[in-house]
Amino acid sequence: MKKRKPTVIDMFCGCGGLSRGFMDAGYEVLLGIDNNDDALKSFRANHNGAVGMNGDLFQDSTILEMASATNNKAVDLIIGGPPCQGFSLTGSRIENDDRNRLFNSMVHAVEFFQPQAFLLENVPGLATLYNGNARTAIIEEFSRLGYTVKDQILYAPDYGVPQIRKRLFFVGLLNGTEFEFPDPILNPENYVTCGEAISDLHDFTPEDMGEEVSNYRSPALSSYQRKMRKNSEFLLNHVGTKHTEHVIEVISQVPEGGNHKDLPPGVGDSRKFNEAWTRYHRNRPSKTIDTGHRNHFHYEFNRVPSVRENARLQSFPDDFKFYGNKTQQYRQVGNAVPPLLGYALGEKLKEYLK
Repeated sequence: MKKRKPTVIDMFCGCGGLSRGFMDAGYEVLLGIDNNDDALKSFRANHNGAVGMNGDLFQDSTILEMASATNNKAVDLIIGGPPCQGFSLTGSRIENDDRNRLFNSMVHAVEFFQPQAFLLENVPGLATLYNGNARTAIIEEFSRLGYTVKDQILYAPDYGVPQIRKRLFFVGLLNGTEFEFPDPILNPENYVTCGEAISDLHDFTPEDMGEEVSNYRSPALSSYQRKMRKNSEFLLNHVGTKHTEHVIEVISQVPEGGNHKDLPPGVGDSRKFNEAWTRYHRNRPSKTIDTGHRNHFHYEFNRVPSVRENARLQSFPDDFKFYGNKTQQYRQVGNAVPPLLGYALGEKLKEYLK
């Protein structure tokens, strides 16, 4: 008798980076829920027919809509990254804080569906927010529902992602077992670098980078590129950004791996914050991908990376197509959990699921 795939609901899914990692690890993604239409269009196109639901997670009735959207199938796992800033300095939650109500929606969904496990992700700073009271409240809420909860910060390059990115994960198991997080698969000596991630996309001039769908012009030049291109016949979302001559002139003066601190006095003064005018280094993982396209620049060319280049640095496979305008696409990529990080967690969680 063939085993069924473990089933997943992705709350606050965005375009679905985290759930794509679980899908690639052999899970059936039933549903993603968010309130951004463009992100949901991307989600629907990249998750093997999963339902992408535009839902109001402020409303408790949405949980019944989620159950209907999944045809009342058994749900083995609920994953998501709710905003979790709605905690008071004393540790008791602020009832009228909208962000806190969004966190409660995940608690309520887990209580309703009673999955075998849940996974909640957020920024590492959540662990110490309000002197650790936010973390404590999360653990207490899910423990009250019968889950044994473990949390840990994971570093994306350890799991094959060519990007410096840390995320905090809470994993709870209903069977009383304590989850052990996956061991790193790489060490700093063999982290995937920017060059290994995107060097096969160099054969385009700024004038060429204008099509949402184009042909590859170079073979894969690294094992990482072969992995990303495995199921993709065409190059998607590799569209350039037109910069002013002033911006190009400033970028050209930033050395590889440098930032605004390396510019001559009086140059680039319009942006002087921490990440301003940052140029990647081809022999290192990239800086943390953000939701915009103004601060980080290609290690060789005087331009920002394309959506596809950022997606590669986030470990999205090349067959993952992003929808919406370019600003929306960059936002979807930057907000996502790297799929390879989701894949590592999904593989490990299968050891605990019936």
